[in-house]
Amino acid sequence: MDGSPLSVSSSQSRDALERITLQMASSLDLQTVLTTITQGLVDELDGAFARIWLLGPGDLCADCHKAADCTNRNRCLHLEASAGLYSNLDGEYRRIPLGALKIGKIAQGFGSMYTNDILSDDRLPNKQWMKDNGLRSFAAYPLKFRWELLGVIAMFGRRPLSEEEFERLAVFANQAAIAIKNAQLFTEVEQLKSRLEAENLYLREEIKSQHNFEEIIGESQSITAVLRQIEQVAPTDSTVLIRGDTGTGKELIARAIHNLSPRRARSLVKVNCGAIPANLVESELFGHEKGSFTGALQRRIGRFELADGGTIFLDEVGELPLDAQVKLLRVLQEREVERVGSGHSTKVNVRVMAATNRDLHAAVKAGSFRADLLYRLNVFPIEVPPLSARASDIPHLVNRFVAKFSTKIGKKIDGVSQATMDRLMKYAWPGNIRELENVIERATILAMGPVLQIDDVLLQGNSAPLIPVADSLEEVERAHILRVLHDVSWVIEGKQGAATRLGLHPNTLRSRMQKLGIKKSHSTS
Repeated sequence: MDGSPLSVSSSQSRDALERITLQMASSLDLQTVLTTITQGLVDELDGAFARIWLLGPGDLCADCHKAADCTNRNRCLHLEASAGLYSNLDGEYRRIPLGALKIGKIAQGFGSMYTNDILSDDRLPNKQWMKDNGLRSFAAYPLKFRWELLGVIAMFGRRPLSEEEFERLAVFANQAAIAIKNAQLFTEVEQLKSRLEAENLYLREEIKSQHNFEEIIGESQSITAVLRQIEQVAPTDSTVLIRGDTGTGKELIARAIHNLSPRRARSLVKVNCGAIPANLVESELFGHEKGSFTGALQRRIGRFELADGGTIFLDEVGELPLDAQVKLLRVLQEREVERVGSGHSTKVNVRVMAATNRDLHAAVKAGSFRADLLYRLNVFPIEVPPLSARASDIPHLVNRFVAKFSTKIGKKIDGVSQATMDRLMKYAWPGNIRELENVIERATILAMGPVLQIDDVLLQGNSAPLIPVADSLEEVERAHILRVLHDVSWVIEGKQGAATRLGLHPNTLRSRMQKLGIKKSHSTS
């Protein structure tokens, strides 16, 4: 050594690398390990800057600066840590193809590279940049754990390095690879643990909740057509949008599709978009990091990550706020999620199904739902018919619910009277199958004998006034408008109003109501 301020003795260099080794081995957090290594090389060995690239999937091919040099879009080197002159990870070298540039060649098996004559070394471009920054040496080594390539570590120095230092750096690279692999394995275990805990919690919540139906019941032409659609779309990975009025069994349709799909071994994760507070939608769907907002006391996995490998069911998707719709659209396009408070994206392999009782096309016109999101969701639409459109299925449903509740309540019920069945067949069922189920349960509780008796008073007390099953087109229109008005408590205007649900201007709806003689009575108030 020449005794200049830039000189470092052999023992100093050895001690510096040992300090870095001890520090990086003391943590199992991957980012801490990577930062310790790069920052340590800069602080302890007078490195101008140091960087670590780790092998990862080809994820930024559309806007990668080095895409033209990439022959294999499956894997590339991801810049994960940088210290010294440059700490930005989003620059020109954020992704390096295998076999491209000096870093990519080192990763592909060309061996390590080191030199004290960088200005004369043809393998290193940008000579003016090196002069401007006073660079003298360069060293880069593959990061390998046993036979597995993890990535590449590289350092530019402001002083020449001795042959002994280059050799020590090669040994240090092996030790760094072990520390990085340990941190990666620990991260995988923690992620798996968190996912299992989240799945267990979700399954416990699912067990507590009761599904309305154990299977799809009915033989009518309309429900048979739905079953045919289920069989067609289930084996695919296509996105499904299920449209139907409240209580028609949209979740049951989603479960049937999932159970017939190749993803049935994994979870069907349900999210009720209408029940999540607007300020927590992103956290619920995509997860959050500890401390990312007030109340975020620990890291949480979102429902999309929880559904990885399986299916996510977005119920009442029409109720999502517009800003959450933007994030959902990105997930559908990129197939990756970013937790709130995290700067990193996570790839997810999820099939998406959504359901709504709203007319989303009308919502798009009203500006409350994004057109591009609707196009993404509406790949395979399924329309679930209201119970009034499949009246021939009512006896089958009644018999199923009678058997279910007689067992649950502990009463011996043989069925319903003919008069009761006729009355049930004529009722319009604005609450659809859910309303029918509630009526049968209530009637079973009140039953004094083996045959259920259900009168008009019980039906009227359950939901809306009797609306006759319609025969003419005008009666069909009148019954449909009445049903929607009952669902929204006779609110005509606004986001949740009947006009929006029907896709009509409020004045147009009022005009149709006047023509059809629809008025709000005291019994509906």
